[in-house]
Order: sequence, then C-alpha cells, then structure tokens
Amino acid sequence: MNATLAAAQEQRPVAVILGVDTHQLTHHAALIDSQGRRLADREFEVTRAGYADLLAWANAYSSTGTITAAGVESTGSYGAGLTRHLLVAGVDVIEVNRPEKSSRFKQGKSDPIDAYSAAEQTRTGRATGRPKITTGAVEALRMLMVPRERAVKDRTAAYSQLRDLITAAPAPIRELLIALTGKQRVAKALTFRPDPARLHEPDHAAKYAMRTLAKRISHLDTEIAQADKDIAALTRTIVPTLLSMRQVGPITAAQLAISAGENIDRMTSEASFAKLAGVAPLPASSGKTHRHRLNPGGDRKANWALYMITTGRMKNHPATRDYVQRRTTEGLSNPEIIRCLKRHLARGVYQALRTDLMTP
Repeated sequence: MNATLAAAQEQRPVAVILGVDTHQLTHHAALIDSQGRRLADREFEVTRAGYADLLAWANAYSSTGTITAAGVESTGSYGAGLTRHLLVAGVDVIEVNRPEKSSRFKQGKSDPIDAYSAAEQTRTGRATGRPKITTGAVEALRMLMVPRERAVKDRTAAYSQLRDLITAAPAPIRELLIALTGKQRVAKALTFRPDPARLHEPDHAAKYAMRTLAKRISHLDTEIAQADKDIAALTRTIVPTLLSMRQVGPITAAQLAISAGENIDRMTSEASFAKLAGVAPLPASSGKTHRHRLNPGGDRKANWALYMITTGRMKNHPATRDYVQRRTTEGLSNPEIIRCLKRHLARGVYQALRTDLMTP
C-alpha cells in the first residue's frame, strides 16, 4: 500500500499552477502543470471553508504538496477573500485579467474555460500583476472613502434637483430663491412649512419637495463632514510624508494611497506608478511634429488626485506659476503644461508613498 502511494506521489507533477474564475457565491478552480497540460477543475463555495478546501485540493495535485502559483481574477472584488487566504498561506498570487472578447469568441465562454485561461496566463507570464494587500490600514482607508464618495455624488444630485425645482417653481417661490447661493437656498428651504392637506396645490408641493431636498442635503453635509474628519485622522497616520507635500490634502492623499496599495513595492519604479495613475506621456508625433499627449488610461481616481494637486499649485505655488509662464512662452498649450506637471508630481508622490508605506 505504501509503495502504491509512493508511486502515485512520484507521478504527480512538480509544478502545478492554479487558475481561478471568481464569482460572488462560487469560484471555479482549474489546475495545469508546467507544460500546460490540464489536470483537473472544480467548483468551490465562497466561504472560509471553501477557500481551505480549494487550497487543499490544489496542493494535493503537486508532488511537493504546494502549488507553484495561482492566477486569480478580480482580486480586488469577487476574488478578494480568496486572494487574502492564499497570500496568508504563502501562495504566489498573480492578478489575471478576464479573457478578452476575441479569445471568448474563438474558445467560447464557461467557468472551466476561464479558470484554465487564468492558469495559462500565469504559466506563460502574460499575467504578471501583483494583487494589492487588503489586510492593512490602506484597505480600511478605502472602505471609509466608499460611502463618502457616494454621499458627495448624492449631494451634488440633490443640489441639481433643488436648482431645477427653483427654476420651474411658482413665481413667488422662484423670486425668493433664484438669486441665492446653493447653501442659502438650502437654509431657506428648511424654513418652509407646506400644508400637508394642500399638496395638490403647486405652491405647497414645491415647498414640500424643496424642504425634502434641503433636509437630504443637510444630512449629507453632516455625513461628509464626519467622513472627512475620520479620513483626515487616518491619513495623517498612514501617509504623513505625502500629506506634508504642498497642495496635498487628506482626500487626495487618501486616494493616492488607495490607488497605490499598501504593498507599493509591487511597483518597481516611479514610471510604473506614473503609468498606473495615467500620467505616463504617450507619443503623438507625426512628420515634423514631435510631441506627447495626455494618457487617458490608468486609474482615473489617482489621475484626478494628481490633477487637483497640480491645478492647486498652478494657482498658489510661485515656482509652479513661473514654470507655467515659461512653458507658455515656449508655445506649450495648457493641457500639455498640466501633463508635464502631473508627470513631475508623480515622481514626488511615488517617493513619498514609498517612504510612508514601506515604513512599519
């Protein structure tokens, strides 16, 4: 019996690569060897027990008892829990993009096909990205930012609805509010006392709707203010060096830290960070014209943060204003100047983030 078990163990491949097609309730895993031969595939539940079963099942196919690497789709969403489990277990996890439409058109679409594709991308080196670590303070910061972002969008929408109501409101109400600022409109609308029994009349219906929106805006103001306070406190702890840079506030610093990730060492250079943030210049030359253009790719939230810092410096930083004037004299357009400034800023941000995030 022991000889049979030993023979079976010897027949197992040394290098076994795992690929996982992730979903909300189940994950489909597939295994291949170093030559790309398919070994097995199976579905697992998205639970802690399911993660443990998946890893034990995968390791059983390797003669060393450990898989060589794991390619996981959606490591920041559907695959976040599995990614954490694999990293804790010491597995080398690679972030895999979902198959392109052209591949799906040729090969078809199914969970096993996608899982084997993830394993194959990992084996051949087509997938090389490292997932973000989501077990530290930066992940906590990201979670605090999520409801704040939604609250800001909802408040903007509520202000727009209030403006539209005022524009089309009965003349007495419109004339009362039209010349006021947004905050003044909210304060005035909160004083309205519509008669519930007369909501069939446009005057009272307008006052009721405006007061409702004003209450919503007031509530969101309080929610955003508290979120800003919490985020500022956490940001001061996580990225103090970044926060000390000119025109860098708690929200922009928080977004840059979230985009970079806690394990910023997965980016080997500041050029990698510039590409991530969408500020790596793209050549746009033709004939006698030699120029670069803005990069529309990358993490757009990180790009927004760099843009806000840059435009703030263009207004308030003497050295930046002198640079803008000099480059304008040389014939550069404003978008080209901003592109140059954002690329330069990315260098400083990257160094600050490395200082903060790589210090225990």
